[in-house]
Amino acid sequence: MTVLLQAEDLHQQYRLPRERLFGPRPLVQALDGVSFTLHKGRSLGLVGESGSGKSTLARLVMALEAPSEGRVVFDGQDLNALSPAALRRARAGFQMVFQDPYGSLDPRRRVLQTVAEPLAVLHGAGSAEQRERAAEVLDAVGLRASDLDKYPHEFSGGQRQRIAIARALVTRPQLIVADEPVSALDVSVQAQVLNLMQDLQDRFGVTYFFISHDLAVVDLVCDEVIVLQHGRIVEQGDPDTLFRRPQHPYTQRLLAAVPGAALATP
Repeated sequence: MTVLLQAEDLHQQYRLPRERLFGPRPLVQALDGVSFTLHKGRSLGLVGESGSGKSTLARLVMALEAPSEGRVVFDGQDLNALSPAALRRARAGFQMVFQDPYGSLDPRRRVLQTVAEPLAVLHGAGSAEQRERAAEVLDAVGLRASDLDKYPHEFSGGQRQRIAIARALVTRPQLIVADEPVSALDVSVQAQVLNLMQDLQDRFGVTYFFISHDLAVVDLVCDEVIVLQHGRIVEQGDPDTLFRRPQHPYTQRLLAAVPGAALATP
């Protein structure tokens, strides 16, 4: 299998505001030596409680900020070693789907403007190409070309997340970082969106880096899972092994909090 994404010994530190006027600024270690590999066409899940470092890791993978130490290598390129122009070109290869389909879509913009924006920004595509490509991805996510001229308030929550997925797909990326993509949706709609994402992976060969606090969701859609605690990977493996025979006490505690028997250990 071909490696698409590598995180190499990532560390990330942040300075907090001073507690006293002339005191030192406290240092927080958000990530502490995180390394993993993601192969093309596969799905890697990242789980952990709030404050574990999941969002920080997502920002580093998306090159929204540079790590204090370590490297993020996408398709053979160290993202933080690229020039601004080269990074902008590389961004067409990795896109993101956010948690809240209500907050991630601008209510003042039509669907066409929202979905086609990455084409205009990253590719300089003209209006005809933008509309054609936007119609293609809307069809791929189960919506209609006529929906391009509507506004977000005219859609349900599940449909809005389909629009967000279409926006991520429009540049034909190799990697999609999905940050809690179904947590804001009703349970019945969650299943529809997850099935859609799996269908799109089969159809387009897209690779997913799937971030979630919901272990049942990760168990359903991911080929491999990373468990993050206090900025460190404490356990990693395929879902069948990791969720049924967890070794680390933190993983065991996460599983004990899952309602029902879907992830019950023997």
